[in-house]
Amino acid sequence: NKHTVIMHKWNTPLQSNLKTVVLSREFFRMSNNSTRRSFIKTSSAALVGTALSSSVAKNAHAGGNDEIRFVLIGCGGRGTSAAAQIMETKGNVKLVAVADAFPKKAASAIEKLKRRGASKMDVPEDHVFHGLDAYKKAIDVDSDLVVIATPPGFKPQQFEYAVNKGRHIFIEKPLATDAPGVRRVLESVEKSKQKNLLVAVGLQRHHQPEYIETVKRIQDGAIGDVITQRVYWNGGGIWYRNREPDQSEMAFQVNNWYHFIWICGDQICEQHIHNLDVACWVKGAYPVECNGMGGRDQRLRGDRTKSQIFDHTFCEYTFADGTKLFSQGRHLQDAWTTVSEFADGTEGTADVSGSIKGKQNWNFQGERLNGHQQEQHDLIESLMAGKIYNEGEYGAKSTFAAILGREACYSGQVIRWDDLLARGKDLTPGIDAYTMDSAPPSIPGPDGKYAVPVPGQYNPFA
Repeated sequence: NKHTVIMHKWNTPLQSNLKTVVLSREFFRMSNNSTRRSFIKTSSAALVGTALSSSVAKNAHAGGNDEIRFVLIGCGGRGTSAAAQIMETKGNVKLVAVADAFPKKAASAIEKLKRRGASKMDVPEDHVFHGLDAYKKAIDVDSDLVVIATPPGFKPQQFEYAVNKGRHIFIEKPLATDAPGVRRVLESVEKSKQKNLLVAVGLQRHHQPEYIETVKRIQDGAIGDVITQRVYWNGGGIWYRNREPDQSEMAFQVNNWYHFIWICGDQICEQHIHNLDVACWVKGAYPVECNGMGGRDQRLRGDRTKSQIFDHTFCEYTFADGTKLFSQGRHLQDAWTTVSEFADGTEGTADVSGSIKGKQNWNFQGERLNGHQQEQHDLIESLMAGKIYNEGEYGAKSTFAAILGREACYSGQVIRWDDLLARGKDLTPGIDAYTMDSAPPSIPGPDGKYAVPVPGQYNPFA
């Protein structure tokens, strides 16, 4: 026969069914070591019944001999953990380059990862990059997968560059901090689909069986029609890094990124996005408008020389059918804490993390997996199998849901999704040219204080 037929069963939370892959006999005559690199770039393998990409490894199993080379952009805690979790999958993976704004963080990540799995690393000194343009140098290294775990203000251009280079991508949430950034990401997502690139987004609840099953049951009518949702990320606080001697203003803000709106997007974007994303997933839609309120009196005792962001937000989102989503996001010490999502319907209510009280009460009985690890298992297994998926669109839209809420809280106005997406302010003008010597978009005034949004005065469209 002209072709050899492989039958393979994928068994992951994303999909469990039988696929048939048809590959040319000529492909199998190629050696293991030589085929992976050429196949990832140029193979014209045929396919039946699956969207097998011509840009992924040949083996239809996660434990194959083919090697997936990946690079890490952003060497903080989340980036280093994501790289370690990729190394802990069953795939034959190899870290080949790292990049960070700061040399010490890149070096620290390498040492930590060596302790986790030195055999899955091959990062020579000339593949360790630092600076605000380091992402380009790392992505230019011969690789298959790019891990982007930088502060969100930098992600739109980094994601765009990786897509243009034809790399598969894992990108942490959120994907941007403003409307122009989201538009840029959405344009790159469309390009990634045209190139048949795998795009995974760090909204890991989509890979957790308890969430997957609960959302399906809700959408199948287990609580009737969903009329309201309530979501929370209420915690006690976050880190702060003091200014270092001789540190430029840009370096200070990049190192202390969570406290500056242009680079972080505020707590509602950086953390509360998870809960907002779940609510939109349940609804199968995104809100059309939002109003909200918030403030920052407790944040670093109100010290505006250290931080811009709010310490609490409350939002009322409205969907096109008039149903509501209420959200709380905050960092307040000695206050009630919870990270959770609830849906209320005409015939019951659900804790979206795994229980329903309705026509029939139900509790999730399966294994509760570590979402951060499972999303990497799914990514690598899918990549090795040639099963391409793309989470970029909902990653960008869930990011924008958080931005919509933030701008409603900052302004005190009712803001419509379409208006903000079209005309929302640019928080990072000229970001592609930023260096550590550039003036950041937000600089302190003569009194050393940073501007803080004031509801009733803040203009989200200026």
